[in-house]
Amino acid sequence: MLTLTQRKLANQNASVSFTLALTAEERKRSRHRFEAENGKVVFLRLPRGTVLQDGDILQDETHDVSVRITAKSELVMTVSAHTPLDLLRAAYHLGNRHVPCEITTTHLRLSNDPVLRTMLEQLGLEVKEEFLPFQPETGAYGHGHGHKHKHEHRHDHDDHDHEHKHEHDHHSH
Repeated sequence: MLTLTQRKLANQNASVSFTLALTAEERKRSRHRFEAENGKVVFLRLPRGTVLQDGDILQDETHDVSVRITAKSELVMTVSAHTPLDLLRAAYHLGNRHVPCEITTTHLRLSNDPVLRTMLEQLGLEVKEEFLPFQPETGAYGHGHGHKHKHEHRHDHDDHDHEHKHEHDHHSH
């Protein structure tokens, strides 16, 4: 069994021992056992919150083995619209539902879901099922590319009131 523990960010053209095809859901798992197409058993032990992307390279602890991650084809819905505004509206509604979504200038792609399909079709969008690699956005606060961000949130508590007071004299409860 091979344990992969780190993402190699530099030199995506490096020598690769084998590839590991994973679905979008599987690429979000930081601790999991997989079997590669060549029969090798691979165990991921990555930092929590890691989201693997198509083309990422993982290494074992000894740096002797490098594995390229590929986005595995899966059943998805590809959504297209007659106008860019219609596509933006669809993205808005999907975002409100926190639906993982791949976003391009011409289409949206998401996991197959009959309820969402009905909603999108009612909005006047064209929805077709396809078997393709799915690469959803990782999110504004996601750390899907293996690097960390330090965010400082500093403010003076004297500048604003944390209590939320409401006067209720104008109506009864």
